[in-house]
Amino acid sequence: MDFEPTELQTDLADGVRRLCQGQFPLERVRSFELADRVVDRADWRRLGDAGVFNLCLADEAGGPGLGLAEAALVFEELGRALVPGPLVASHLAAGLVDGADTGEVVVGVAEAGPVGRGPVGDSRVGGGAALPMVVECLDDLDVLLVLSEQGITSLDPRSLDATRLHRPMDPLTPLWSVPALPQGSPLAGPEIARWWRRDGAVLTAALQIGAAAWSTELAVEYAKQRRQFGRPIGGFQAVKHLCADMAVRTELARCAVHAAAVTVDQPGVGDAEVAAAGAKLLADEAAVANGRSCIQVHGGMGFTWEVPAHLAYKRARVLATRFGTADRLAESLGESLAAPGTDLL
Repeated sequence: MDFEPTELQTDLADGVRRLCQGQFPLERVRSFELADRVVDRADWRRLGDAGVFNLCLADEAGGPGLGLAEAALVFEELGRALVPGPLVASHLAAGLVDGADTGEVVVGVAEAGPVGRGPVGDSRVGGGAALPMVVECLDDLDVLLVLSEQGITSLDPRSLDATRLHRPMDPLTPLWSVPALPQGSPLAGPEIARWWRRDGAVLTAALQIGAAAWSTELAVEYAKQRRQFGRPIGGFQAVKHLCADMAVRTELARCAVHAAAVTVDQPGVGDAEVAAAGAKLLADEAAVANGRSCIQVHGGMGFTWEVPAHLAYKRARVLATRFGTADRLAESLGESLAAPGTDLL
């Protein structure tokens, strides 16, 4: 196994970074704050044209035939730019939902059953009282896919009895509460659903390390410019330690995420589900902790709306609930040590 990025992978990441810098500058991303819709259809098609959604499709299916290792590099750059919208869902759906690979169709994913809130059509936990599901970006979706232990089903988002939740955690991730899901149309079986949970965890973790890296860069740049007692605050030991810890967390998580992606592409070298769970756990921790540290480095300004540090922190908190929470992933990883082959995701 070779972890050194190839020239193709480096060029791919650089190209996506330039695309994000031109198409998704921070000022434009912030213009979607608390909007009903956060997906601009023209932007989504540009992402499709750039190959964001069809990277892992085989040549015969119209894709470049790349692997999850390349997709992780791309999604890290999307996470660094805080690009809003159901990016992971649309990538997973490429090849299964017509138009998802080109960005013509926006696809969302809701998790049900033990992975999420309850079985499809019931939204109950353990047969208890009904609980609402939370669906992201509902007004932007053309198709909603429900991921459960039984497989993947497709729903028309307009058929849902949904209530918009005001003031969501992430102002760039609008949320709707859905009390129950109707019976959907079967799209794939449990094996595909299991792959989606694994790959979705890796790609979500890649978004997290992008956000963690952006938080680190934001904090370091501010620490260089902000002066106190006649010197940049970055010269003070406490601030230096905060920034150093942010960099270490980011790199540790990045190594785990890229290792997991390569393991998925080459399953003979290790357990891909264990690698994916570990990567998601580390990436969630890095993104959340770095977002918090970035706010602290910015001091009294850090928690204000004008400083963008809160955007990475809030996005990290939301993504940490997708494709496995910290408690569930840690518990599953612990169980895997005693019981190899445990279904982690």
